[in-house]
Amino acid sequence: MKIQFLLFGILALISVSRYHCESLDEDDEDNDDVTIEQEDDDIEKIPYKPPTLKEDAYLAEPFSDKDDFKTRWTVSQAKKDDTDEVIAKYDGKWSLEEPKDNAMEGDLALLLKTKAKHHAISSKLTRPYKFSGKPFIIQYEVKFQNGIDCGGAYVKLLSDDRKLDLRKFHDKTPYTVMFGPDKCGMDHKLHFIFRHKNPITGEFEEKHAKKPSANIDKHFSDKKTHMYTLVVNPDNTFEMMVDNSLVNEGSLMDDFSPPVNPPKEIDDPNDKKPSDWDEREKIQDPSAKKPEDWDESEPEKIVDEDAVMPSGWLEEESELVPDPAAEKPDDWDDDMDGDWEAALINNPKCENAPGCGKWEKPSVKNPKYKGKWSAPIIDNPDYQGVWKPRKIDNPAYFEDLEPYKMTPIGAVGLELWSMNDDIVFDNFLITDDKSVAEQWAAETWEIKSAQEKAKSGRSVVDAVLDATKDRPWIWAVILIVVVLPIVLIIAYCCMSKSEPEKIQSHKKKTDEATPDEAEEKAEGDEGEEEEEEVGPGGDNPPLTRKSKADLEADETNDADEEDEEETEEAADTSKKDSPRRSSPRKRKPRKD
Repeated sequence: MKIQFLLFGILALISVSRYHCESLDEDDEDNDDVTIEQEDDDIEKIPYKPPTLKEDAYLAEPFSDKDDFKTRWTVSQAKKDDTDEVIAKYDGKWSLEEPKDNAMEGDLALLLKTKAKHHAISSKLTRPYKFSGKPFIIQYEVKFQNGIDCGGAYVKLLSDDRKLDLRKFHDKTPYTVMFGPDKCGMDHKLHFIFRHKNPITGEFEEKHAKKPSANIDKHFSDKKTHMYTLVVNPDNTFEMMVDNSLVNEGSLMDDFSPPVNPPKEIDDPNDKKPSDWDEREKIQDPSAKKPEDWDESEPEKIVDEDAVMPSGWLEEESELVPDPAAEKPDDWDDDMDGDWEAALINNPKCENAPGCGKWEKPSVKNPKYKGKWSAPIIDNPDYQGVWKPRKIDNPAYFEDLEPYKMTPIGAVGLELWSMNDDIVFDNFLITDDKSVAEQWAAETWEIKSAQEKAKSGRSVVDAVLDATKDRPWIWAVILIVVVLPIVLIIAYCCMSKSEPEKIQSHKKKTDEATPDEAEEKAEGDEGEEEEEEVGPGGDNPPLTRKSKADLEADETNDADEEDEEETEEAADTSKKDSPRRSSPRKRKPRKD
């Protein structure tokens, strides 16, 4: 049993440790190197080198030049509509600086600097992006340096408009696509929303992509840089990736809510259910009649007239009596507290009696009881089914076979509110060439991510402390799976005797034969049983007649055995001061 507990503890430790390691290193699935403890000073920061593009892009923003940043990006001076004046302003602060624990020396980024404020900043594209048959690709990096409790880090791709004034950018500014991470509480999201124009009415309606199939929770808490990529293809398909790993994909036609195209037919709003429409599937049989002998007045229970009071029943005794040992408290005031009464206890006279108090005959089921009569249930012959209004052509129906062709995009903007500060944004790219996006990622995020992984080498203790910071319940798991195996190992190794010691101790106490001697005795007994024959009646074996020579041989053997036993006893006597002694051999049974 102890071995089973020990194995269970070890297996539990291995399982939880494996789970813990996987949860800590999910983001390092492609890295096969073993993490070792090292100081940050041991890892030399590589100098930052701005990325280059082999082709022109609609937006390529590495935030490498502060002067260029001031000319290209505009901080909003607007106010939110329908909001209290105190919090309506977009007065959140932005800063272009090196993030803390920066992976590359001199690598600047855009930081959201204030908590619980509205922030808005935007930049125009080098030229409007038009959905004209090439993929639309947006790619950028986010790092939650202080984690994120409630807030977003998504981008809005603003619709192209000559009258667009970035100084007035606010939450109602029309956009074509919204994409990026968002979290509040335990709700983790990766948005992809596009505004679809109704070709009939000209009105825009938001279409929301289905939830990602992959788990993205760790990206909000690991405090590392993650790259978010959205690809919208001309064949009306889309792909969403985080760190070049696919997390969501689907069709613009089928995987959005509400769907792009409305239904061809709708319920007629003017159709009403007829008054004689019968929706009852089952009804009571109208032809059924209550039998004449059906008596509804009979009760379900009646008194058992044949019952007799059990012998020994104490009718004059109460089940509860005042406690004779109870005493009135000294501070009891009859005027204030009322008349004092002793507490009631079970009557001791009733303990061995079948019962006390007034005896009444018990009730039994009434054999004549039938209850209230009701007609049986049958299928409704007039059942018409559940009524539904008739279908008519949808007057608002349209069929857009190319939802990919969205409103052209003229600018990119960040319009955010967050309860956490120091959110890092970097390396924005908008292009229609996947190879350009791959080159941009190779020269930016891939280098940065590799440096962060190398810099994050840490000891097991540091990893556990970091993991338990947001999950304190892990301490309880560690306590159970670490302490329990140690206790079991100590109990097994230090508090239990070895099996040979147990056998030797048992022999000393009981004077039993050793296992070898018992086996020899069993073999001898089996040999004797094979020679024995059952006597008359099957009770006792008959005596076997032996010759005179056999009897003399038996006496010689017995004498030899007695000599051997005397020799062994003498040897035991000479070794009586020894800390260990052999077990006395049991005398073999003599043959009859």
